[in-house]
Amino acid sequence: MEEYPKIEIAPAKGKLGVLTPGMGAVATTFIAGVIAVRKGLGSPYGSLTQMGTIRLGKRTEHRTPLIKDFVPLAELDDIYFGGWDIFEDNAYQSALKAGVLEKTLLDQIRPELETIRPWKAVFDKQYVKKLDGDFVKTGGSKWDYAQMVMEDIQRFQEENKLDRMVMVWCGSTEIFLKPDKVHESLESFEKGLKENHPAIAPSMIYAYAAAKMGIPYANGAPNLTADIPAFYELAKETHTPLAGKDFKTGQTLMKTIIAPGLKARMLGLAGWFSTNILGNRDGEVLDDPESFKTKEESKLSVLDQILQPDLYPELYKNFYHKVRINYYPPRGDNKEGWDNIDIFGWLGYPMQIKIDFLCRDSILAAPIVLDLVLFMDLAKRAGFSGIQEWLSFYFKSPMTKPGLYPEHDLFIQLMKLKNTLRFMKGEEQITHLGADYYEFYK
Repeated sequence: MEEYPKIEIAPAKGKLGVLTPGMGAVATTFIAGVIAVRKGLGSPYGSLTQMGTIRLGKRTEHRTPLIKDFVPLAELDDIYFGGWDIFEDNAYQSALKAGVLEKTLLDQIRPELETIRPWKAVFDKQYVKKLDGDFVKTGGSKWDYAQMVMEDIQRFQEENKLDRMVMVWCGSTEIFLKPDKVHESLESFEKGLKENHPAIAPSMIYAYAAAKMGIPYANGAPNLTADIPAFYELAKETHTPLAGKDFKTGQTLMKTIIAPGLKARMLGLAGWFSTNILGNRDGEVLDDPESFKTKEESKLSVLDQILQPDLYPELYKNFYHKVRINYYPPRGDNKEGWDNIDIFGWLGYPMQIKIDFLCRDSILAAPIVLDLVLFMDLAKRAGFSGIQEWLSFYFKSPMTKPGLYPEHDLFIQLMKLKNTLRFMKGEEQITHLGADYYEFYK
């Protein structure tokens, strides 16, 4: 057996602070869920860190520990919550308004939730046109706002005697931004902060504050935020892990499950029509064409990367792909994703697949936030920095090192994630060659 170096991982001792820019439906569902699990009021379904196992060595060895028993992850009891929002509601009030979790559950953890109050947010309506809140920081430049965010973080750390922190963007989708010269280096970015450059969105101010302080940062929305050269440079300087972007929850999750199956069986695709209806704050924000453009770019890229039409032109060249998102207030957080998929098989005969996924957006996102918090903290303690491609499993539009294309196949992503954990602990990575290789080629 090949020997692998064992990574020195600092122990997960002490308190872990979780910072969430945005304390709406996703953040409060995550926060309330963690508290509920800690009190024995629910189970962490959907969380790989809490319920997933990992196979080690050969199948004959029968070693399949829980992931949380294999790598040193922070305990749920050691997590403390803080964040920013444009509305002053505490976590209990915000969770009630979000309407995701039942009031009977929220009332059982009301005292804990009411102590979690947001700090004034960095917000500019220019970047999220459908939202308007008055609990925001005022005065000064974008540079000044970055200092204010760092002061919030420092105060949070001192008040709670935190040992480590992680930041996960849980805010709304910002307008579509293209990479700009101001993003090309840390020097130009910091100059842009001081000059209020329009290509620096509020999410970038949070990401800058986190990376500057060496705090791992994960982007749960599709905005251009941490995936710019300035932050690669800063992350290297401060030894900070970065990950993103856009939590892979409803419809895109289905695409990354089904498309690999079609490709594996060499079944052709003529068209894939996707439409969504949702009525939460996310739906309202995406009702703005500029914010929808950001989301659309994230959603449309998935199929091309999985199906590789350049390699399989007969099967996938010029397939029609359409994505629509419709704001429908009565649906609330219970999003419905409807897909019509036109495929073809043997001799070109057409077939169809239809999916109606009546999902709960924040219920699917909450365990992703938890896993990212724990894995990003692990990455930091393992000495990892920069883009964490092994966490692509959680994102619609995974960040990659410059020059590389993202891997979207959910099953390849999971294999990479687990192999990274094996690598951390000096275990042999699993290739699934199996016994036949050794039997027939020894």
